[in-house]
Amino acid sequence: MPHNQRVRILGIDPGSITTGFGVVDYDRGRLALIEQGSISTQRGAALSERLVKIHRSLREVIARTAPQAVAIETPFAGRNVSSLVQLAQARGVILLAVEEAKLDIFEYSPRSVKSAIVGFGGAEKDQVAKMVRMLLPGCAMLKMSADASDALAIAICHAHTAGTNARLKIRA
Repeated sequence: MPHNQRVRILGIDPGSITTGFGVVDYDRGRLALIEQGSISTQRGAALSERLVKIHRSLREVIARTAPQAVAIETPFAGRNVSSLVQLAQARGVILLAVEEAKLDIFEYSPRSVKSAIVGFGGAEKDQVAKMVRMLLPGCAMLKMSADASDALAIAICHAHTAGTNARLKIRA
């Protein structure tokens, strides 16, 4: 990503119950918060209903904020099989919404996000959340869910690493 060009990045922290999102503008090394939030589905609702809500809501976020790139966290293998399958299905509808919008998709592992934000791949969630608040002006006192904070961390990771580090690009 050119260092002297503004880019709007949508970060997504996928989940089958709650999907966090965060939109930032990155311009010449400066970050600005555009929007952040969570797409919450009803625990106990049919998975298909939750997936429809995630897909529709994410399409609305994309339409409203007009990102140029989307950064998403890759799943990690420590979860039980059932939740990993549901997470994979949630990622599927997320990737579908992004693909429908014809946006470039970039994936980052949880360790690489933590490393880019905190400087340590084994950082705790609260350390990441604290750094997100420090890195984004006007964010210090903002009410923010853990999922939204994680999504913003993914967007910031992309802003800081896309131009220099090798990354997995799903769609050319």
